[in-house]
Amino acid sequence: QAMTFHFSYENVPLLFSGLIINTPGEMAGAFVAVFFLAMFYEGLKIARECLLRKSQVSIRYNSMPVPGPNGTILMETHKTVGQQMLSFPHLLQTVLHIIQVVVSYFLMLIFMTYNGYLCIAVAAGAGTGYFFFSWKKAVVVDITEHCH
Repeated sequence: QAMTFHFSYENVPLLFSGLIINTPGEMAGAFVAVFFLAMFYEGLKIARECLLRKSQVSIRYNSMPVPGPNGTILMETHKTVGQQMLSFPHLLQTVLHIIQVVVSYFLMLIFMTYNGYLCIAVAAGAGTGYFFFSWKKAVVVDITEHCH
């Protein structure tokens, strides 16, 4: 197994011992499959974020006095968001997290074949997935959030 980048389509192992690429057609098929796997991975990341936002049930606002300038007292508000551990949304998030971790390791192992075609498929699929799935990702600016 070569440990440098190469553009070969003969005797290229793909994740499993019985899955060996030997022809240009097989490489083209593998390229498309890996491309869509990387796209799926990006979509899954965004979908998990959306599901998490929708399943956050208990939102609490806690105000506490903090000393201000010249002996004044200011009220600082913190927002606490949570979900229950034994709930369907959390169990779904757990299953989706496991799938996301497995897919991410598969993509890493595919990249580590050092096959140029497969590396391009991973990068192009990830970029395409990000382009299609993350444009709707809302950016929320919370004025009550502070960095400590």
